[in-house]
Amino acid sequence: MNPSHCFCRSTADPPAVIRTSSFLFLFSTFSVRLKSSPTMKLTLSILAAAIASANAFTVSPSAPTVAFGRSSVVLEASQNRRKIASRSKWAEARGFGATATAEPASPAGLMTNDSGLEYVRLVNSAGDTSDVYLYGGCVTSYIKGGQEYIAVRPDAKMDGSKPISGGLSHCWPQFGPGAIQQHGFARNVNWTVKSMTDTSVELEMAPSDYTKEMWDKEFLCTFSVALEEDKLSTKMFVENKGEESFDFQAALHSYFTVSAIENLSIAGSFAGKEFLNKMVGDGGEMQTEERDVITISEEYDRVYKGVNDPVLKDAGTGKSLTVQNTAGWEDTVLWNPYGNEGMGYNNFVCVESVKFDPVTLEAGASWTGDMALVPGDL
Repeated sequence: MNPSHCFCRSTADPPAVIRTSSFLFLFSTFSVRLKSSPTMKLTLSILAAAIASANAFTVSPSAPTVAFGRSSVVLEASQNRRKIASRSKWAEARGFGATATAEPASPAGLMTNDSGLEYVRLVNSAGDTSDVYLYGGCVTSYIKGGQEYIAVRPDAKMDGSKPISGGLSHCWPQFGPGAIQQHGFARNVNWTVKSMTDTSVELEMAPSDYTKEMWDKEFLCTFSVALEEDKLSTKMFVENKGEESFDFQAALHSYFTVSAIENLSIAGSFAGKEFLNKMVGDGGEMQTEERDVITISEEYDRVYKGVNDPVLKDAGTGKSLTVQNTAGWEDTVLWNPYGNEGMGYNNFVCVESVKFDPVTLEAGASWTGDMALVPGDL
């Protein structure tokens, strides 16, 4: 026999086979050099028999040791993949990877934040999520494909001590200053859950002693949010349950995320439209917009009458967000506290869906405001 044949390794041979074959070769080489004595012959015979038996056991296709060796390799590889995935996730979450991976979504349903405020989490089959707080009926998050589109300011109070500074915040039945408190009361009362599923929720706000003290009208407001595959849809439905008409204004004071304010542009039918520039003079000044695309490089508070088709474009993320106002919302307000680092001005913009001129709602009548957020790529 050619001794080199004992060291020929097949890719199918497990390590135990290779080791045993090598031992046999070394043993045979060693044995021929020993002196022939009865004792030595007996010892060598016993060793040879033992090694031959072990070799036969190892190479058997059904041998338990072979099966265990293969499963051990699979287990070790699986554990290694988990370690690599864990380290990659840690690095990407801290900005060291090419792309960030979103954390696995929590189950849908009614949740409570660290300060005790309740919110409803919506989750669809793609893993997209949206959070809707009962306090103020405020949508504070919309994550699609790992990208957050709704902003909450860093100075926001999430404990119910004041209206949430961020999200899709309700201004109702008044927008801005007026006869009652700033922006009305819808944003600082608790709405109730009328119905909900994994992907939708319907909230309701009815008169209370608190609301009647400042606005004694018989109303019922319903706010619905639906997390669809390609968008987040909202519906504000106002009913006059009384016998007399009443007037109201309405707005979604919507905060949207931006990578940096310098990366943002807002397209829409702005050119040629009049707008109220509240940053000029004591009560603001009516001006005419000349641009099709708005960029922000100063403090903004502008009411664009007759514009309801804004599209946000973020060059930093390569994403767009279309604000689809299909009913009720006729105007757009742009607001940004440029330079105010405490508010986090550089990472959000308010593009608000508004019904600026008061709506007169007769007894038994209703009004609907439909708005959807549709993410896209640039």
